[in-house]
Amino acid sequence: MSRLKTKDRPYDLVLFGATGFVGELTAEYLAAHAPEGLRWALAARDERRLQALRERLPGGAAVGVLRADVTEPATIRALAEHARVVATTVGPYGRYGEDLVAACADTGADYLDLCGEPEFVDLTYVRHDARARETGARLVHACGFDSVPHDLGVYFTVRQLPEGVPLTVDGFVTADASFSGGTFASALDQFARPRQLLAAARDRARHEPRLMHRRTSAPTGAPRFAPEVGAWALPLPTIDAQIVRRSARALERYGPDFRYRHYAAVRHLPMALGGVAAVGAVAAVAQLPPARRWLSDRLRPGDGPDAEKRARSWFTVRFVGEGGGRRVFTEVSGGDPGYGETAKMFAEAALCLAFDELPPTAGQVTTAQAVGDALTERLRAAGIGFRVAAIR
Repeated sequence: MSRLKTKDRPYDLVLFGATGFVGELTAEYLAAHAPEGLRWALAARDERRLQALRERLPGGAAVGVLRADVTEPATIRALAEHARVVATTVGPYGRYGEDLVAACADTGADYLDLCGEPEFVDLTYVRHDARARETGARLVHACGFDSVPHDLGVYFTVRQLPEGVPLTVDGFVTADASFSGGTFASALDQFARPRQLLAAARDRARHEPRLMHRRTSAPTGAPRFAPEVGAWALPLPTIDAQIVRRSARALERYGPDFRYRHYAAVRHLPMALGGVAAVGAVAAVAQLPPARRWLSDRLRPGDGPDAEKRARSWFTVRFVGEGGGRRVFTEVSGGDPGYGETAKMFAEAALCLAFDELPPTAGQVTTAQAVGDALTERLRAAGIGFRVAAIR
């Protein structure tokens, strides 16, 4: 691993997609919470909107502005060359994201995104992990609600359990919040590409080093009533369980045999059945291009709820971990997951990569692997709860 001289670059951090809905929230968070002396810039394709955003930010006069457009590869390369850390909200990432990953991997800039698209993450691993390891770049996907509370929540839970023994953890998600337009667009893209998604996963498996003397798994599981949380548990078809499994592969603290299962927790059976039916219907409709376009027009990337709705939103993820004769119940909780808390997680992860003392990692890495302890403490200080509810 040979980290290039990124400290000589003009900016510690560049936020790409700053004029989008989550991008603006992230910019506002950074302006309010960035450490003194942070050299940072806003980037997007519309320079007039960038200038207007900068003028609205506290201390905005000190914030740089960079024009970059995913349809102009030279501007994306220049973006990576100007920053130590690049944080991008520009999705769906499968359509718009790979050139920036490639540029960061090649120039040694750290990269992070809000991607919840398994196919994109697998493709970037196969195509860019090796180069990032050579330059020292850290490529960190899924740095919002997908998948920070789940990845760091499991990491937090594992540390409450004995070392060197087989461990199991189940995660149960409850939330009252609106979908983001970007998340909806990414989900539609993935539902429409089942064969490509499977092919990318198989290609990644061929390239990943074999795990010796340890096992990790993240089975889908089946719907069930979970008495440990008093709710119906529905398997969640999201990237979160895959991210957790990759953290377990990378970190021996997860033990010699680790298993994680990821669920939505629903109190009432009719609601649970309705949720399963709704996901199945969207997945079926996504196979038909005209119907998919109609659905995508209902909620576009960049759309989002008003401040009043976000203030009423919340999430809780409860974890049940077992191993070595111990059972532990933990919880990660916060406010609006899709917008406010995602912007907080994203911004703090970027600041973590820019400034904190971290383990020596490079290539495609997870949040638990790259910034686990440091980001957990940052998020706790920022108001996201990590707590042990019970140990038995």
